[in-house]
Amino acid sequence: MRRRRFRAPSWTASLTWKSAVFLTAMCCTLAALLGFLVHTAVTRQVVEQAREKTLDKLEAVTEAYEAGEPLPPGSGIDPPGLPGSLREVAAGGERGTVVADGPRPRDGRRGPAMWAAGPADGRALAAWTDYSHSARTIGGLDRAIIGSSLLAIAATLLVGLFAVGRVTRRLHQSARVARRIGAGDLDARVADPRTARPVRAQDEVAIVAGALDAMASTLQRKLQTEQRFTADVAHELRTPLTGLTAAAELLPPSRPAELVRDRVQALRALTEDLLEISRLDARTERVDLAVHDLAPVAERVVRASGTRTEVRVRGAARVETDRRRLERVIGNLVANAHRHGAPPVVVEVDGPVVSVRDHGPGFPAYLLRDGPQRFRTDGAGKGHGLGLTIALGQAEVIGARLEFAVAPDGGALARLTLPEYGGPDDGGSGGNPGVRRGPADENDPDGPTRGTPDAP
Repeated sequence: MRRRRFRAPSWTASLTWKSAVFLTAMCCTLAALLGFLVHTAVTRQVVEQAREKTLDKLEAVTEAYEAGEPLPPGSGIDPPGLPGSLREVAAGGERGTVVADGPRPRDGRRGPAMWAAGPADGRALAAWTDYSHSARTIGGLDRAIIGSSLLAIAATLLVGLFAVGRVTRRLHQSARVARRIGAGDLDARVADPRTARPVRAQDEVAIVAGALDAMASTLQRKLQTEQRFTADVAHELRTPLTGLTAAAELLPPSRPAELVRDRVQALRALTEDLLEISRLDARTERVDLAVHDLAPVAERVVRASGTRTEVRVRGAARVETDRRRLERVIGNLVANAHRHGAPPVVVEVDGPVVSVRDHGPGFPAYLLRDGPQRFRTDGAGKGHGLGLTIALGQAEVIGARLEFAVAPDGGALARLTLPEYGGPDDGGSGGNPGVRRGPADENDPDGPTRGTPDAP
């Protein structure tokens, strides 16, 4: 049985968390180092002072002992409580000092004392002084070091997090703008104030923000140039196409005339698709929302397509959408299924979801991975790769979600999820007026299935 590896929570990967841990570790290390140095220096000084004082007292005790005078308080010959290590030093003929428990000179109670001892006729002549005050001084110093260290760590951590927070907020702003640009909002800019004046010193975040804004501006200009080119080409083609259509109608009935009319019609459809894509790219479309029963709309699109398509209704739903654009999406999905899939083709309505499924080879990997791509098809003479692109763009306009997948038992599956209407029932079916957000674009094509389907 494999052991599950511990995974840290996702928030621990943030720059703020890492900065907090780093600042805390560095502050603790610095505080410990400084505290150790201060503690060592002060303790050494206090101990030296106590040692000198005790040795001076031992000198006086030694003089009194040699003169045969009574020994002063806090001294004695082999006094009880004398540390054994110090007794051995004195027995060896040397003097020494040590801090250990001993009787206090005033009240006789035991407590920390500084002992000093020297030889005296083979015995140990010892003197001791009260060390409790020095011990309290060192203890108070240690508490002061710990308290000041904690205060310094907290202050440094707060200041550091504030500084890091400003940086991370700017990074998050750049990330939000990048996501907006990725979603298609090419007008989004970071607009970091540090990049407004080139002579002003810029940090790394400002440099990244400026580079992101420059990239967005360049990308916007290129896309707008391409959009204008597509729209201009389509508009310019309309005039000669009108003449070609009229001329083709004047040709006498024959097989060549039929071929000419068919190609002119295909070119006209391509031109209309290019105009529609240019409007979708420009994001100038306005929707005409109304409440509709979804099942009748899907059935009407299938009838208008003139194809053998089965319609299954598993659950009724009312949606607030632009009916004409919805018909455009469903019609392109149905046409694409018939052109590039295999029968039977089934349109299923399940609540606010419309699924179009065929039993062909399914969508190619590039489409499932990157979505529909204009002018990319899997076979020659099978379209221009615009039908699914238009369907996806129109779905975004009406606030629907269009997903492409491969059915579990094979075949292409396109699923359109619409926003379900949650308001009061208006009493009609398939065309009740809802909240309207503006008139439809007068250049939009009429009819549910106009256009060339996308090739999977």
